[in-house]
Amino acid sequence: MTDPFLTAIPVLEKLEDAGYEAYFVGGSVRDFLLNREINDVDIATSATPDEVKKIFPKTVDIGIEHGTVLVLVTNGAYEITTFRTESEYEDYRRPKEVTFIRNLKDDLQRRDFTMNAIAMDRNRKLIDPFNGFLAIQNKLIQTVGSPSDRFQEDALRIMRAVRFVSQLSFQIEAGTITALANQVHLLEKIAVERKKTEFEKLLIGKNKKTALNILLDTSIFLYLPGLKEERKSLEKLIRFESIPLNINEMWSLLIFCLQFKEKEIEVFLKDWRLSIKEIREIGRTVHFLYKRLEQEWSIYDLYAAGRDTILSTERLYLVINQIKDIRSIENWEKMYDSLPIKDRTEINVSGNDLMDWFNKRGGPWLKETLLDIENNILSCQLPNNKEKIKEWLMKCNQK
Repeated sequence: MTDPFLTAIPVLEKLEDAGYEAYFVGGSVRDFLLNREINDVDIATSATPDEVKKIFPKTVDIGIEHGTVLVLVTNGAYEITTFRTESEYEDYRRPKEVTFIRNLKDDLQRRDFTMNAIAMDRNRKLIDPFNGFLAIQNKLIQTVGSPSDRFQEDALRIMRAVRFVSQLSFQIEAGTITALANQVHLLEKIAVERKKTEFEKLLIGKNKKTALNILLDTSIFLYLPGLKEERKSLEKLIRFESIPLNINEMWSLLIFCLQFKEKEIEVFLKDWRLSIKEIREIGRTVHFLYKRLEQEWSIYDLYAAGRDTILSTERLYLVINQIKDIRSIENWEKMYDSLPIKDRTEINVSGNDLMDWFNKRGGPWLKETLLDIENNILSCQLPNNKEKIKEWLMKCNQK
């Protein structure tokens, strides 16, 4: 795998050659120290946005009012942000004013948690004025400076702290968790879209049980869409020993715990700002999950569900029934693969064929006949062959 820092070093060198400081910062440094996969590297510099744009010929202003410029180079694109300080925050979310500075320590001081307030130069030397590496070694989530101040600046940090518990299996430092619980009401000020991002990362984290318990213990759940009256449902979710589930499967499991019906599911997920596509996929999985909990798959249900929904439904079925043997997933997948058709578009006759054969205009009979053909092909009573289908229809018509 390509080292993401190695490929970004020329960007740092170009900034340094122009007389500016430049470092890797934030989550990429934290994940490097944790030996976790790194998706993107962020770069902080003493150069102002205008100075960055003079150094690199191809740039995009993606957040220039906050000092961020996207730099396009041969081996990728990198967000470069100017060292800055931030004035008083408004709406418990964004600073009223940003001031560009030349001092790295002052820039790191404005960050949320000590583990995210570490910089690294191109030689992999750490600049760690707030002992973030020690916090990482101790598996501790601790704010930079006063936790009350950090949460008042951006209340979403309350959920970020708990999300990191789920993702990293860290603990929240005592003073930080106390301040978090005392200021949880500030989450009222935070947009649902931002809460959703953190909640979804929490739901698929390896340590989600501990994180969900913190949501309950600190009353965070009271400020999440559709969950205010659902403590018992969340306690039920926590009790499940879960094999790895993707985010749509976790939403489906939560909905099962909430015991929502079809219309309630749509309202709940819309309140969480999920897309129409996501709502449909989750609704479909829940529909087949409820059927699967009552009976085994029929060939018609396998056909109607499709591979992805079968796999998701079966994983959830195993979790809910606390079955550790996952071989049934493979068995149902094999049965699906053996179906003679996977979609009605694969049937080798069309409505036009039927109208020609019977010399009849379209109408309800057409849909009924195509459905009859489909079911007989699925049950292997009829080959998916145009001539055979015609022959079968003619015989049926003579009866």
